[in-house]
Amino acid sequence: METKSVLDIRSFINGRPMSGYQWLVLVLCFGVVATDGMDVAIMGFVAPPILQDWHISKAAFGVVMSAAPIGLVFGALFAGPASDRVGRKIVLTLSVLLFGIFTLAASLAADTTQLTLLRFLTGIGLGAAMPNTTTLLSEYVPEARRSLMVTLMFTGFNLGSALVGFIAAWLIPTQGWRAVLAAGGVLPLLLVPLLWWLLPESSRFLAVRGAAPERIAATLGRVTGSHFPEGTRFASPEPAVAARTPVRLLFSQGFGLMTVSLWLTYFMGLMVIYLLTGWLPTLFKESGLSIAQAATFTAMFQIGGTVGGVFVGWLMDRRAPTQVISLAYAGGAAAVLLLAASGGVSVMLALLVALVGFCMSGGQTGLNAYAPTCYPTFGRATGVSWMLGMGRFGSILGSLVGGILLGLGWSFATILSLLAVPAALAAVTVLMSRRRTAA
Repeated sequence: METKSVLDIRSFINGRPMSGYQWLVLVLCFGVVATDGMDVAIMGFVAPPILQDWHISKAAFGVVMSAAPIGLVFGALFAGPASDRVGRKIVLTLSVLLFGIFTLAASLAADTTQLTLLRFLTGIGLGAAMPNTTTLLSEYVPEARRSLMVTLMFTGFNLGSALVGFIAAWLIPTQGWRAVLAAGGVLPLLLVPLLWWLLPESSRFLAVRGAAPERIAATLGRVTGSHFPEGTRFASPEPAVAARTPVRLLFSQGFGLMTVSLWLTYFMGLMVIYLLTGWLPTLFKESGLSIAQAATFTAMFQIGGTVGGVFVGWLMDRRAPTQVISLAYAGGAAAVLLLAASGGVSVMLALLVALVGFCMSGGQTGLNAYAPTCYPTFGRATGVSWMLGMGRFGSILGSLVGGILLGLGWSFATILSLLAVPAALAAVTVLMSRRRTAA
């Protein structure tokens, strides 16, 4: 009787250097995350001119700012189970198409009602994109370099957010805020055909779902540049779990407390990041800076976050990931207090903003790289996307609170000092995840 060899996909990927196609997967995922970052940050940069053109209060515009984060919750909660059922590639590609179309449509909005609805629909696409890039890339890179590779991908988010700041500073004075939204919609739409043509499905997902060996061989061979003998079977060994569905896995024995601690950490981090990216341009403008200066200084947050994300990912591959992430959040709390003390007028303002971005976005990016390691392939996309989805309530709260506090006349220093509290709490809750994982 013929004996067919069984190839462990995880061990196979771990035992090889990264191929050119694996680097291409990283580049494609980087592109998705960059356009995602542009779209998430875009409203913060167009808020000041919209408030001026439409003569609305900051508190009222807080509803518009929170619409996309609310959509992100629905998109993330749907995307994980869908991805674990039908595949990473199709859900990811459709999500990029969705948020590109609705961002472009938002440039034509006539009032806050239309803009709120379009931002909500945009958020659904955004919420589905991020967890699928994280999951897909983590399943195609060697584990010894996984944290660095995933955080490199996430630098696209920071660079995209910074890029839209520079685009806003360039376009708003001459073309107006609608041109910024149009640019934010066109770029992801240009990416869609490339994703459909070049992005592979996860081989580990295909093996877990029982796909034909020929399909797995073709996909894995294309990505790694390998040829497999006829009759090779493929497997992705996973830890035994009692849960029958990905959602139940999140709360099954050994996963429940870890899941909750991940949610809390992500919630706290996003509360800080969204309030800063959404309202920092307005805070700077009220401190006496021009719109162009406010946009440029806020973009430094993303530049610092890019460097911080890479450094945190590099360190996570060499030290305990939760300790590295916790230290980053603790540094973020301290940096926010320093920025608050500056009053928005320090000569060191750009450096302080970059330092806050280095720590806060560095910790948040590290958490994105850490989360896929906590769950088996069977429910990995669900675990990652539900962390992002539940954490998005922090971004909703941050967007709303920023508008409310500004409407109440709170000062630059008071608002930023308040943000040190959730940053410090994130440093603690991520360590709860480590203790539960170790147990």
